[in-house]
Amino acid sequence: MSVAAAFAGMRSVSPVTFRAGCPECRGSFELAAGALRLAIGASSRTTFYSFTCPDCGSSVRKPAGERIVELLTGGGVRTLRLHPTL
Repeated sequence: MSVAAAFAGMRSVSPVTFRAGCPECRGSFELAAGALRLAIGASSRTTFYSFTCPDCGSSVRKPAGERIVELLTGGGVRTLRLHPTL
């Protein structure tokens, strides 16, 4: 089977975007997966996602519950696993 035949039935996929808002400037916008970072900690208090506001340049950090983690990881957001300190 040729490469062309193997990929013949595949469709192109639209890039994933996420709606977000900035608590500083109150801007609302869409971000590509590459603009977000997800940090998964040992508890819900240490699990969050972050991004830089495209409107005002503020660093934004928001808590990420289980559903948010699922959506962000499924959408290709880079993930960092935080290890607990001893």
